[in-house]
Amino acid sequence: MKLIVLSDNRVHDADFESEHGLSVYLETDEYKYLFDTGASDVFVRNAAKAGVDLTQVDYVFISHGHRDHAGGLEQFLQLNLKAKVVLSKYALNRKYYSKRTGFREIGVELDLSRYPNRFLFVEDHPVLGDEIHVLKPFVRLFPIPKGNRTLYRESESGLVLDEFKHEIVVAIGGKELFVFTGCAHLGLLNMLESVSVATGKPIRHVLGGFHLLDSTDNQLYENPDAIESIIQQVRNHYPDTLFYTGHCTGDEVCRNLTHQLPDQMKVFYAGMEVDLKG
Repeated sequence: MKLIVLSDNRVHDADFESEHGLSVYLETDEYKYLFDTGASDVFVRNAAKAGVDLTQVDYVFISHGHRDHAGGLEQFLQLNLKAKVVLSKYALNRKYYSKRTGFREIGVELDLSRYPNRFLFVEDHPVLGDEIHVLKPFVRLFPIPKGNRTLYRESESGLVLDEFKHEIVVAIGGKELFVFTGCAHLGLLNMLESVSVATGKPIRHVLGGFHLLDSTDNQLYENPDAIESIIQQVRNHYPDTLFYTGHCTGDEVCRNLTHQLPDQMKVFYAGMEVDLKG
C-alpha cells in the first residue's frame, strides 16, 4: 500500500498547500482510493504536485458530512468520471453547524442528480470486494470526544447536538487492515473496536484525525487523564498497530501522543508519503 496525504492543516514542504481539511490517497494492488476531499480544491493541486492522477481513483469515501472533509467533492466529481462515492445517506444536503470558533454552518450541499449512479449510501456493514469494509461505528464502550459538544445539526424541533449518524469508518486490506477514521467524532477506540468486531482482522495501520482538541482558557476539552486512558488502551489492545494522526488532533495532544507512544504514533501533514508495507 502506498499512501499520500493530499490535504491537512499541517505542511512541511512549501511546495504543498495546507488548509483546515483532510484528504488522503491510498493505492493498493487492486484499487486506488481517496479518503475525504478536504475543504476545497487544495487536494487537487497537491495531488498534481505529488504525481497522483485523481482521474484514476476507483472509490471515494466521505467519512462524514462536514465541509472540511467533503467540501472538495464536487471538484473531484467534475475531474473523475468513474469513481464510486461511498458515504452515509445523512452526509450531504443536511444542515450541520459548529460554534467552537463562532457559530457557522459546516454542511455540504450537492445536487446528486447531476452525478447519477455515482453514490453508494452506507447502511450497516457493506463489504465492497475482498479488501474493503465500510462501517457505521456501532461500539459505544468508550467516551466520545468532548469537542462534539460544540457541533450541532438541524432537526424538526430546531438545533440539537449532532449524534453523528453521518459518520463512517473504512477498513482496507486482506489479512491486515488499514483503517481511516476521518475525524473519529464517535471516538477512536469505539471505531477500532467496531472494526475488530465486524471483521475479525488485525488492524495494522490507522490514519485520521482523532478529534482530541487542545484545551484553552475558554474551552476545556480532553483532560490529561482522558488522553492517558486512550494511550493505555492503545498500548494494551493495539501494541502492533501504527497510528498517524493530524487535522483535528490538537498540537499539544499530538506532542503527548508521540512522546508516550514514540514507536506507534506519528503526526501527518500535507504531502506526507507513507509505505504501509512495513
